Amino acid sequence: MDMELKKDLLALATEIAQQAGALLGQRPAVFDLNQKSSAVDFATQMDIASEKLIVDAILAQRPDDGIFGEEGSDRTGSTGITWVIDPLDGTVNYFYGMPGWNVSIAVKDGDGVQVGVVFAPTINGLWQGVRDGGSTYNGTAITCNDPITLDRALIATGLSYDIAKRTGQAELLSRLIPRIRDIRRNGAAAVDLCMVAMGALDAYFELGTKEWDHAAGGLIAQEAGARVTGRHGGEPNEAMVIAAGPALHAQLVREID
Repeated sequence: MDMELKKDLLALATEIAQQAGALLGQRPAVFDLNQKSSAVDFATQMDIASEKLIVDAILAQRPDDGIFGEEGSDRTGSTGITWVIDPLDGTVNYFYGMPGWNVSIAVKDGDGVQVGVVFAPTINGLWQGVRDGGSTYNGTAITCNDPITLDRALIATGLSYDIAKRTGQAELLSRLIPRIRDIRRNGAAAVDLCMVAMGALDAYFELGTKEWDHAAGGLIAQEAGARVTGRHGGEPNEAMVIAAGPALHAQLVREID
């Protein structure tokens, strides 16, 4: 994908993410909850409304592109370009009125993710990334922290919606906590990845994320110099996402594996 097309897609993704953020800013007094994988994994009417806004806006400009969305708006395109959207990352934060929820939009082709935008209006955060073009936070270029040693690392993580998996996560945390600076549990994967990108966190790892959780934030972190992988240094996937500067990433991969 040439750089001019990437810039055009970045501008469109940014505009749409900000429109969705404005919609989500109209937080309802009463929520309709739709259970997903478990009783603690749910979507609200606002997740669905945000995805509809995003999909409609994409198709109005690029009707032949593919879409892969958290709330089921999947469609196969004919251009080789697919939009990967999380219309409301951090739904639990949003439901409880906590900050950090965001809109995450990535654009990929056969070579992987090319453009990523994460917009978190409650913390005035707009992160943008372009493959081979760097990453920015509110328009300013960003880089991750590197090198960082494990004993000085501020690390974010999340907990699986699968309650049965939380015991193993707790055991991993119990091993790590005595050996690091501290742990944060912020509740929004895309923003955690972006905070690694800008050096507000040293690392992030989580079990059970989906592609829409890490597509945009992962590119933004990579373009800021971080390594973003799964277990054993493979591709990030539902089994694990690990993001950190290269020196710390190597240490974390050993600890998590």
